[in-house]
Amino acid sequence: MTAPRREIYFLSPKQLSPETIAVAFAKTSRSPESFREIAEELSDEQSARFHEKWVLGYGHASVAEHAVLHLAIENASRLAMEAIESNRLASYTEKSTRYQKWNADNFYIPAELGGEPLRDEYIATCRRLFQTYAEALEPLRRQVEKTAPRRDGESEDVWDRRIRSQYVDVCRFLLPAASLSNVGMTANGRVLENAIRKWRSSPLAEVREIGETVRAAAKEEIPTLLKYAEPLPYVIETSAELSELAGRQAPGLAGGDWCELVDYDPDGDVRILAALLYRFAEMSYGQALELIKTAIDPAALAETLFKRLGRYDVPLRELEHCTYTFDILMDQGAYAEFKRHRMMTQTPQRLGCAHGYAVPRRFVEAGFESQYRQAMDAAGAVWHKLAAWNPEVAQYVVPNGYNRRVLATFNLREAYAFCQLRTAANAHFSIRRVAQRVAHEISRVHPLLAGRMKLYDETWQGIETEYFAAMR
Repeated sequence: MTAPRREIYFLSPKQLSPETIAVAFAKTSRSPESFREIAEELSDEQSARFHEKWVLGYGHASVAEHAVLHLAIENASRLAMEAIESNRLASYTEKSTRYQKWNADNFYIPAELGGEPLRDEYIATCRRLFQTYAEALEPLRRQVEKTAPRRDGESEDVWDRRIRSQYVDVCRFLLPAASLSNVGMTANGRVLENAIRKWRSSPLAEVREIGETVRAAAKEEIPTLLKYAEPLPYVIETSAELSELAGRQAPGLAGGDWCELVDYDPDGDVRILAALLYRFAEMSYGQALELIKTAIDPAALAETLFKRLGRYDVPLRELEHCTYTFDILMDQGAYAEFKRHRMMTQTPQRLGCAHGYAVPRRFVEAGFESQYRQAMDAAGAVWHKLAAWNPEVAQYVVPNGYNRRVLATFNLREAYAFCQLRTAANAHFSIRRVAQRVAHEISRVHPLLAGRMKLYDETWQGIETEYFAAMR
C-alpha cells in the first residue's frame, strides 16, 4: 500500500469567501476529504449556517481565525491609531512621520467639540502647530545639509531622500495627535470582532465611528462572524468608574528617573538556563534548577545558547521565562514606535502635557528654538483648558514632543527583539534612547544573558547629549 502523497497549496480568496475558507479548514477535523474537496462542496449559505451553529452557537471561535481580511483605514487621527493598533494579533503598516510631510489641514476636529467655545481655539492651535512645522522644515534642512552635504554625482532627488528623515525626524515633534494618518490592517475574523467591540466601546467618538464603519464594511466579507460585534458594557462602565476614582487622587508628577526597572526576577537568568536544560534532557524542572546552581557552568551554557545567534535570528523561546517591568517617560513620538511592539504588555497613561516636552538640539542649532517653544507652550495651554472639560478629547491637541508615561512588561526574548531593532543606526533617535536604556538596565541585572544583545555602538547618555537640548 502506498502512503498518500504530500500536497501543499493555497485556498485562494479570489475564488472563495473568507467565511468559506474558514469552514473548509474547520471541517478537516472530522472529514477525511481534502481541503479542495471540502471547499468545492460549500456555498456561502452553507458556510454561514456552519458559523451560526459552531462559532456563534457553540462558541468555537477559533474557526473564525481562518477568515482573514485586509483593511484600509485612511484619514484617522494618530490618537485613533493607538486604539486601532492596540490588538496584539493583527498586523499594521502606518503612514510614517519620518518619510512624509504633513499638509496644513491634515488634522482631525473631534465631534465632541461641536458647538463648544473651545472649538475655535483648538482649531487655531492645531493650525499653529502645522504652520510652525511647515516653517521649520527649510531651516532644519539647511542645518542638516551642513553635516550631510550633497555627494559628487548625487542628484537632487537622491540627496533629498537621503537627508529627509534627518530633518523631518525633528520637525515631527510639533505634530499633534490630531494629525491624520493612514494604516493598512490585516486581521482574522476573531481578532477583528474583538477589535470592533473595543473600538465601539471607546470614550472617543472618532474611534466609535471607526468601529461602526469597519463593522459595516467587514460584514460584506464575513457577515456571520461579525453578527455580535457590539459595544462592551464591561469596558465602558469599568473604565468610567476607574477614571473617576483615579481623578480624585493627588497627581503624581514627581521628577525621578525617566526610565525605571521597577520589577524583575533576580533569578530569571538561572530560570532561563534551567528551562533550556529541561527542554533537552529527561529531568524535572527542579532537577534542572539544581544542576544549574551546583554542577553546570552557567557561562558555558549561555555561550552555547548565543554563540551562533545572528543579527536577525530570534533567540530560543526559553528566554520568555524571565520578565521585566519598566516605568518609562518618553516623548509621544517615541511612544508611537514603542507601541508597535505588541508582544509587550503596555499600560500607557492618557496623553497630556503635564510632564513637559523634549527640545531637539537641531531646533537650537537652526535658530528655531524660540518658535518651537512658543508653539509647544501654546498647545500646552490649550490642553489644560480642554483637559478641565474633557481629558479624553484634550489628547488630540498634544504634540509629539510632549512626554508620556507607560508601564511595560515583557520577557527577555522580546527585549532582544525590541532593543536590537530600535537601537539600529537608522532608527529615530528618540526610540534609540529608550531602547539603549532598556538594554542597559536589563544587562545590569542579568549581564550573562542580556549582555549578548547586538546593539548599535552608542549609549543612551550619548544620544541625550547629541540630539537633545532639553528633555522636559
